[in-house]
Amino acid sequence: MFENVKWLFFDVGSTLMNEEKAYEHRMREMAEAAKMPYEKIYEMAIGFYKENKKGDLETARLLGLSKPPWHKEDECLYEGARECLEALSEKYKIGVIANQSLGTAERLEESGIRQYIDLVIASAEEGVAKPDRRIFEIALERGGCKPSEAVMIGDRIDNDIVPAKLLGMHTIWVRQGFSKYWKISSEIEKAEAVVDSLEECCILLLDSGGL
Repeated sequence: MFENVKWLFFDVGSTLMNEEKAYEHRMREMAEAAKMPYEKIYEMAIGFYKENKKGDLETARLLGLSKPPWHKEDECLYEGARECLEALSEKYKIGVIANQSLGTAERLEESGIRQYIDLVIASAEEGVAKPDRRIFEIALERGGCKPSEAVMIGDRIDNDIVPAKLLGMHTIWVRQGFSKYWKISSEIEKAEAVVDSLEECCILLLDSGGL
């Protein structure tokens, strides 16, 4: 499936980094502001996610709340992420294409995985965000590879899979976080491979041809 691949590009949030506690923190603050039970806020958000919408933000909008803050300190690496990147870095070049605030490379360093990543392309530094094709083109240009030689790996169908496919990149959908509720409705939304964890992704790629 990925015989000629040279580069693997990972998303960060809900792909390499587990954002579960950060989302919970955000929704608990929303619940407090709206004077509603957390469980009700969570239920409303899930309903929106199942409609392929950003559930937490749609819920805030529905309740007339200002955009709730995001607590990056609550993020942590998914179990096995470090081992996965270490193994894959022996076979492929590893990159990141992510919509992140300033300091992505530093946060990856603090998490102990920067040493396995050859290229970090983040929206805050580049001034362009996914799903804009330009951020993918920047990554491919700096990596010196053709779209057909790269795989985009991410949790978001709209931000990761669709724009990468339109450029001719290979795609792997990691069904983690709230994006696992996304309902596929068209051919362009279908990734070449679908996995439920980084461990599955790692096994798939190590078993493929690669370089």
